[in-house]
Amino acid sequence: MHEFSVVQSLMELIEKYAEENRAKKVLKVVVSIGALSGIEPHLLELAFNTFKEGTIAESALLVIEKEKLKVKCQECGAEDEKDELNALCPFCGSLNTEIISGQEMLLKSLELECEDET
Repeated sequence: MHEFSVVQSLMELIEKYAEENRAKKVLKVVVSIGALSGIEPHLLELAFNTFKEGTIAESALLVIEKEKLKVKCQECGAEDEKDELNALCPFCGSLNTEIISGQEMLLKSLELECEDET
């Protein structure tokens, strides 16, 4: 289950940003998962809940936003988001397409509880 290694990297990023912002704790983590990322949302959540214990993100809520596959046709120039997991152009049927997004996982935002500056 590669979601464990993904969450290990995610936790490193979370801890880095929390330290940079002198956060006392992480309240919410928002990630975006592309349809072709190869990451199963329920397994990512399970791994996150396991790895967050004993960290600054121990009480954090994980919010997963699912991103559709977005393709651009090299034949007709059309761009579209797709529910189907194929690279066919939905307008002209061409296979000569480029995947613009939907293969990645992104850390979109963190909600932090920070120390007072006073």
